[in-house]
Amino acid sequence: METFDAVIVGAGAAGLMCAITAGSRGRRVLLLEHGEQAGAKILISGGGRCNFTNLEVTADHFVSANPHFCKSALSRYTPRDFIAMVERYHIRYHEKTLGQLFCDGSSRGILAMLLGECTAARVDLRLGHRITDVAHSDRFRVETNRGTFDAPALVIATGGLSIPKLGATAFAYDLARRFGISVIEPRPGLVPFRMAGETLDLCRTLTGVSVDAVVSCGKTKFRENILYTHRGLSGPAILQISSYWRDGDTISIDLAPALDVESFLKDRKRVRPRAELRSVLAEIIPVRLAHAIAEAIAPSGSMANLTDQVLISVAHRIMRWRVTPSESEGWAKAEVTAGGVDTAALSSKTMAARAVSGLYIVGEAADVTGWLGGYNFQWAWSSGWCAGQAI
Repeated sequence: METFDAVIVGAGAAGLMCAITAGSRGRRVLLLEHGEQAGAKILISGGGRCNFTNLEVTADHFVSANPHFCKSALSRYTPRDFIAMVERYHIRYHEKTLGQLFCDGSSRGILAMLLGECTAARVDLRLGHRITDVAHSDRFRVETNRGTFDAPALVIATGGLSIPKLGATAFAYDLARRFGISVIEPRPGLVPFRMAGETLDLCRTLTGVSVDAVVSCGKTKFRENILYTHRGLSGPAILQISSYWRDGDTISIDLAPALDVESFLKDRKRVRPRAELRSVLAEIIPVRLAHAIAEAIAPSGSMANLTDQVLISVAHRIMRWRVTPSESEGWAKAEVTAGGVDTAALSSKTMAARAVSGLYIVGEAADVTGWLGGYNFQWAWSSGWCAGQAI
């Protein structure tokens, strides 16, 4: 049996940051990864360019049963702290929309940076180590298919259930339950929707069409693009709202944000009486979408021949299109896991389990889910750093 100051399970974003932080403080750290590649999710993120943080990180950008839990970690290790590391390694980056920061080049630069920091901190990284058992008395005994390890601290950084092709498992949840820690039911987050019936028929007709929209579910709304697909709806606004959606919920979509469509149509009836509805709608929404809506409500005739009631119906269809997804695209397409280890059982300062001395839960494994746009990586950096400071 080999002995360490801390065993960290999972060499993703949170696990790597935790290992770097603890190792830099002189701790003897073992970082175990069941796959053959550290940071696999980092490599595919942001279309291969790694949306590594966001300039506008606040607690409001996260979903959790306890919306205040993430505040401490995010304030102690900020986006600026991670950016400083990126700049120290001379990794070039740029800001896209809404504060999102991406590498100019490949996400491999971010992973190489983290692995370089691990080396500098003397972290013992071992790949291909599958956990077979964990026992705890005053210390943790971690058994793997390639050896047994002992430490007073155990950090679970194995993520959630999203993207199973990268090796996602329920390890964190199963272990938490073993130690009597509750788990908020995990569900796919940042995920496209599937539709059925007439809505699906429409989506298939419009596959590939993208439009700026406001998507609402309950009191939560996002304004970004939506994308029609052959299975339903996707795009940034749909992915964002999916983290708030539950089975059976109806979502409302405004396809012409900030425009009073009813007034617009009545004005066009006055100034373009001979124009067809589809031509008028194409002034404010994509042509294929305009034609589909016109065909469904008023397939023929000029604007002059359309009653105000018809124009009101068209306006409602554009501004308040209500649809009920049949289901989400599930774990295979989900970018993150919503839900997870109940934060009521954890210290918001250290990520330590209150009832199990020496146990820490970080990153996506905990019930903290960020919006699309670099927020989940920042949570990984911040929560991993906090645990690394504590062990």
